[in-house]
Amino acid sequence: MRLTRYTDLALRAIMRLAVVHGGELLTTRCIADSMNVPYTHMAKAIAELQHLGVIEARRGRNGGLSLTDAGRRTRVGDLVRELEGDREVVVCEGDSPCPLAGACHLRSALRQAQEAFLASLNGLTVADLVTSPTGPVLLTLGASPD
Repeated sequence: MRLTRYTDLALRAIMRLAVVHGGELLTTRCIADSMNVPYTHMAKAIAELQHLGVIEARRGRNGGLSLTDAGRRTRVGDLVRELEGDREVVVCEGDSPCPLAGACHLRSALRQAQEAFLASLNGLTVADLVTSPTGPVLLTLGASPD
């Protein structure tokens, strides 16, 4: 299964937020710059993560983004399922419907594989994603060299 770029950006954003120390707040621009992605793309992913309750956004002079406690405990498979939606691995209908659609075992086999993929990701939480060596590397992203 291949994740969309949108899901990839969202996962990178929560990983970066998961390694923030103390009460430090990051901005969407800071996260986008550190991940070397367009601000507008990251802003869409951040908005969805906020909607899902994974991150909290505070406005104003001392504002910024932080990972919620629930976000830290979120199972990665559940989060990917939310971000990806309930899409099929293959599309059997549409402009050129597959002639095997009514008698094909592949579609159900791929759906089972997709479920197994997501179930395996549920063995990890967001907090698990940033254990060493990932966490320390995330802290260096976007930092100016000394």
